[in-house]
Amino acid sequence: MNLAIWKGASNNWPRLRLKHACRFIGGGTPDKGNEGYWSGKIPWVSPKDMKSDVIRDTEDHISEEGLQKSATRLVGPGAVLVVMRSGILRHSVPVGVNAIPVALNQDMRAMIPDERIEPRYLARLIEGHQAELLRAWSKEGTTVESLESDLLGETEVPVPPRFQQCAIADFLDQETQTIDALVRAKERVLNLLAEKRQGLIIQAVTRGLNPNVPLRDSGLRWLGKIPKHWTTERLRFFLTVLEQGWSPQAEERVPENGAWGVLKLNSVNRGVFDRTKAKALPPGLTIQPNLEIRPLDFLVTRANTPELVGDVCFVTESAPRLILCDLIYRLRLKEKRINGAFLNYFLLSPTGRIQIAADARGSSNSMVKISQEHIKNWWIPVPPLTEQAAIVTHVLTETAKLDALRAATERTISLLKERRAALIAAAVTGQIEV
Repeated sequence: MNLAIWKGASNNWPRLRLKHACRFIGGGTPDKGNEGYWSGKIPWVSPKDMKSDVIRDTEDHISEEGLQKSATRLVGPGAVLVVMRSGILRHSVPVGVNAIPVALNQDMRAMIPDERIEPRYLARLIEGHQAELLRAWSKEGTTVESLESDLLGETEVPVPPRFQQCAIADFLDQETQTIDALVRAKERVLNLLAEKRQGLIIQAVTRGLNPNVPLRDSGLRWLGKIPKHWTTERLRFFLTVLEQGWSPQAEERVPENGAWGVLKLNSVNRGVFDRTKAKALPPGLTIQPNLEIRPLDFLVTRANTPELVGDVCFVTESAPRLILCDLIYRLRLKEKRINGAFLNYFLLSPTGRIQIAADARGSSNSMVKISQEHIKNWWIPVPPLTEQAAIVTHVLTETAKLDALRAATERTISLLKERRAALIAAAVTGQIEV
């Protein structure tokens, strides 16, 4: 397979098919039920370990017996490891070189080049052309979640002299380390911004805006002290409606303008109402119009993973012809007692989610539920209504500033990653001198 993506490579460089220049080794998984197979020191590489250019250790390790009694084999240092089957292949091809002997699971493949190819050069060649190789190595018309070994083996790659490959690899090791250090620094900034945002919200919804306000014990160990003039009450006393939705048969597409639709679970997304996450209802279906989403609805997901069950959002926009689904509860609030946006901030905060996590129940960790009675019994710190509005305004203003900094930092990270990819692609095809 002679790919057009190498057209920028030096015309003086010969091409080799990977199957003629590399030996391929697959992997396997020792019996998970045998603890003795998983108590050894042999690194066992799976797609989750492919997060760096050089593989020096793995999350899982197997024993010598596990190695001998399974389909996996030991791969010596200096192999090019490629993920062959994983959801990550929808957008990238994880590749790296192992610095230590490793075993592989069945979703991995090791390419062991002969003396004509430097492993680090080959790994960079793949890394620098991931999008093109994803298309070349997957079956036409299929969702890219696996690569075809035959297509990989048939691929011709440019092969400069070995000394030049080593020079390219050395150059890229140095340059990518610099870029990666900058990316890590920017990612630390993102973490700090997230922590500051979270701390700002927790402070506002549990202590208010006056740092000198007298405090009292709330009587709730998980909530701690609150301003002396605040109260704590169960959520039931702020509700006029608490109801569950309906899930008729629907199509997996967004409803067209004017058509009826039903919400999906992810219509409630970390405090944000996403009306585009809805399914179209078939024409002629008898609709329950009382379940239509309206402004000032407060939505709570009744089932999901432990991290997302009890996700909430306060609807402030009109959502005509969208109905509530049975995986979401709708609350209508007493507006003269509780501000929906304040409640939204509180229940999204780590403090507010303590009660939600404690109430979540399920037959498995992958799907848990909360009941209407759970919601009614949640405790809420309650400032005066005017103070709730002031808290909401303060949080909106301050988080907008932090979100702008986060967006700018994310753009910088994206540009650095683009620069990294372009540098690799140019170096491995000889478009820049090293």
